[in-house]
Amino acid sequence: MKLYVTQTSPFARMIRIIVLEKGLGDRVEIIPAQTRKSDSPYYAINPSGRVPYLIREDGKTLEESQLICRYLDHLDGQPVFDHPSGDAGWESRRLEALARSMMDGLSVWVRELKRPVDDQSATIIEHERQRGIRMSDMWETEIDNPLMQGPLNMAQITLICALQLELQIPGFQWRSGRPKLTQWADRIGERAAVEQTLP
Repeated sequence: MKLYVTQTSPFARMIRIIVLEKGLGDRVEIIPAQTRKSDSPYYAINPSGRVPYLIREDGKTLEESQLICRYLDHLDGQPVFDHPSGDAGWESRRLEALARSMMDGLSVWVRELKRPVDDQSATIIEHERQRGIRMSDMWETEIDNPLMQGPLNMAQITLICALQLELQIPGFQWRSGRPKLTQWADRIGERAAVEQTLP
């Protein structure tokens, strides 16, 4: 299989973590994609130009991080990242959606910072900075949830990929005043798959 990524995409990073966690390194070839260039040869492979993008062994393609994560998790018939059943499943989905919301906003911030300085929108940057603060405050409380403290799951993977965008966003200083979230991120950050996929 071929997995097209950019090294700085948190969405692609989620897949790279799953590849390592599931021991799929010998089955998934990770290929850097050139995005946001009008003449990129990648667009002949994936017309949307987005990453991550997986070409399966049967030639069918998958786009969107949650879908690809689920597909790779189920390859061996022993998924470990599925949502639990019943009420716990809804809680798991709720937490994953909150983490995804945070990552979406921070990704907008990252993209804005990559534009030429004269083209950057101070309004967008400030909007996403404030959203990041609010979401970090929320996660200081939510991080106590047993689903965030137990075995690695998709909510945790999504959240650590969001929080570690601090490496790409100098103004995203979420650690101050949030000791529980900081401790959690430092602990999860020591996991081999997380360390090995840092941008």
